[in-house]
Order: sequence, then C-alpha cells, then structure tokens
Amino acid sequence: MQGWSQHEAAVARLRASMASISPGHPVRLAKRTSNLFRPRDPVRGALDVRGLDGVIAIDPVARTADVQGMCTYEDLVDATLPHGLMPFVVPQLRTITLGGAVTGLGIESTSFRNGLPHESVLELDLLTGAGEIVTATPDNEHADLFRSFPNSYGSLGYATRLRIALEPVPGEVWLRHLAFHDSTELAAVVEEVVATGTWAGQRVDAMDGVAFAPDDLRLTLAHWGRGPYAGAPSSYTGQQIYYRSLQERSEDLLTTYDYLWRWDTDWFWCSGAFGLHDPRVRRLWPRRWRRSDVYHKLVGLDRRYGIVDRIDRWKGRPQRERVIQDVEVPLERLGEFLTWFDGEVGMRPVWLCPLRLRSGAGGGARPWPTYPLEPGRTYVNAGFWGTVPVGPDAPSGPLNRAIEERVEALDGHKSLYSEAFYDPETFDRLYDTDNLTRLRERYDPDSRLTTLHDKAVRRR
Repeated sequence: MQGWSQHEAAVARLRASMASISPGHPVRLAKRTSNLFRPRDPVRGALDVRGLDGVIAIDPVARTADVQGMCTYEDLVDATLPHGLMPFVVPQLRTITLGGAVTGLGIESTSFRNGLPHESVLELDLLTGAGEIVTATPDNEHADLFRSFPNSYGSLGYATRLRIALEPVPGEVWLRHLAFHDSTELAAVVEEVVATGTWAGQRVDAMDGVAFAPDDLRLTLAHWGRGPYAGAPSSYTGQQIYYRSLQERSEDLLTTYDYLWRWDTDWFWCSGAFGLHDPRVRRLWPRRWRRSDVYHKLVGLDRRYGIVDRIDRWKGRPQRERVIQDVEVPLERLGEFLTWFDGEVGMRPVWLCPLRLRSGAGGGARPWPTYPLEPGRTYVNAGFWGTVPVGPDAPSGPLNRAIEERVEALDGHKSLYSEAFYDPETFDRLYDTDNLTRLRERYDPDSRLTTLHDKAVRRR
C-alpha cells in the first residue's frame, strides 16, 4: 500500500524525470516488467516510475480503489481480496499493470458481463506529453481524453492514478466444464448465458473456454461460491496443470485467488515450450519460477540471442514465424474464423473468451474510439501464442498479416500488444487516428510522445 503523500512524491519525481529528457528524445516508462510481445527500439532515457506501483487506498463501503498506474494486478488483488472484493476484470497474468491494461487491452472471463478493464475506471490522473498532470473523468473537460485513452498504449500519456470500481467475491469459485463437438454448439450456450446470466438454473459469474481441436471445444462456466460441489478445492500450482483439467473433469472448485491466477502458472499452456509439461522437469523447476513473467524473460532472451532460430538452422528446419495475437471476432463469425485459422495457421489450442461492452447506469455502452467494438454485440476473444514454421518469409510476418486481413473481413478487431503489420491507411481507419491526432495537438503540442502507429507497427 502507498499513502497519498508517498504517491504525490512519486508523481513529482515522474514529472521531474520527464522535464530532464531533452526534446526530440523518445519518452518511455522505465518498467521492470512488460507483457508486450513486439520489439521496440532502445531509448537513452526513460521516465522515473519509482513509487508508482502500489495501491493508494481502498474504500470497502463504496467498493472503489485508488491505484497507481504501475501497480500489478497481483499486488492489487492482494490488497482487495482481504476486503472480499476484486476488480471487475482481472487479466490473466500476474504482472500486467492496471495502467497497462487500461492504456492497452485487458480481458478475462468476467468480460462477458463487465466488459474490459477500462470500463470500470471512474477517473484517472494522466501525465500528458506536455508534462502536466490532468484528471480525466467521463464528464469533465477532459472527457475526450478519458474515452480515447484505452488502447492508446502511451501515445496520449501515462496513468499515474486510477480510481476503479470493485465487486464483491467470496473465497471459492465453482467451475463447470462443458464439452462441445463444434463451435456452433458452444456459441449457442454463450449466447444464452449472455442473454440470461445463467445456465441450467445457476448464475454464471465468469466464462471462458478452449478450442483444443475442431471437434473438441470446452467452455468453463464459473460461479462465485462453492455451489453444490462437495470436495476440497483443487490446486494447479504444483504438478497438476490447469488447462488439462478442462478435458479431464466436468466440474471443479478453486479458491478465488487460485482461480484468478489459474492461467498464470503455466502461461496458459505455453510453459510446455520450457519442458514444464514433463513431470520430471516440472518437479525440478522451482514453484516460485512457474509464473508468466519468468517465461516472458526467457522468451526475451531467446529473441535477443536467436537461440531457437540457431537450433532450427543447425537442424535444417524451416524458419519459424512468431504468431502471438489476441483478436476479437463477433460470436456469430467464430466458426468461420476457427475454420480459416485451422486451414491457414494450424495452431491449437486457442483460448476463447466472450466479451461485450459494459452497459452503464443508463443502459447504454460508452463508446471507446481507439478500440471501437460495437455496443450490444457479443464478441469472442481468440488468443493463440506460439510459432509456426514458414521458411525464409518468416521475418515479413505472412501469417500475422493474413490474420489481420481475415479478422478485419469478419468485422473483428485486433489488440496491439504484439506485432502489427497494418499499412498507415488501414491502421488509421481501424484505430481512429484522426481522433488521436486531435487529442495529441491539445495534450502533446510538442510531440514528445510516440504515436500509436509508430509504437504498434514501426516498433518505436
């Protein structure tokens, strides 16, 4: 926890560090961890974010929290759960920061009813490109900045404080794993849960799934509380692996804490790349190192030194393309996307997470111009993360480019945390660059911050 005086001192250091960076030099946060999967040009200076990584205050009566922008969800959850509260949406990985999830894109199993993390933000303080701190709310003079900040990835400024809404949660979560032979069956259940909030007479609080194969899809319906489950909670932080349980069990029980981080221990299923699906390796791998930020650092080392690429060349294998993406596809187009994906990319499993923009007190969803999903429409986030052998064309990203084109053709949208290849005209249309430009002229008149296109596509 950070007090208000500590927070104010940290903000003062941040502003001083920005003032010390010479005009013309890139401005970037000095983050210890990152969940981005796109390479970036190095910078000579970075903003001092020391002391901006905690929770300032929690109001358990109003169910709100004032949180610093660099606070990880791991630390945020540690602060809220003792009050029986949690953020409306808790992204899957422990070291995703609140500011990163809001200025980037976060999603999880509560998103079918709570939307995306930025939709539960009540107000936020931003460091602008002009070096000023402004407080933006949905209805003050900075409302345009408030609405456009999500998915701007630092191109409009950096969040120093966010006030977010919290919701009550008990200590356990009951899970039901439903099996389907095709995506049409799964989509029908998703549609019913979205419409009624229930399935088979039970309230559904969270929902996500995995497409293991074209004829093997699982949908997990989570219910806050123990429900009718009679056994003890399961644990997937040791030898057992969570994603395998979806095929092995029809129901389960987890503590709320373990449910929130069920995907982090094995980075969904990507820990298999480090041998952790082999019980012999898993027993020797320290439990404290079975977490997403450790795996991310290992991937970073591989990208820096080209270890896997060298081994592939030595063994005469074709060069691999990294296909690490999350895309939003309308629920009614999910089957089309998965069929195309199987034929063109051939990567399984695929994570499936239904989402809708959250309706406000007046019943209507608020528009978010930098990531313009359609209010009242159900989407499914499809997440896939791995490499595909493609040969010498791998550096030009042929599969990633094809995914971008296909998602656009299906009236979907793509997150920008990983590599993007859009031409400027397409990018401007999809991410409303005209709106971002107008805001940058007001809040960053000297262009101290990098544009969204330069960050996402040109890797700056």
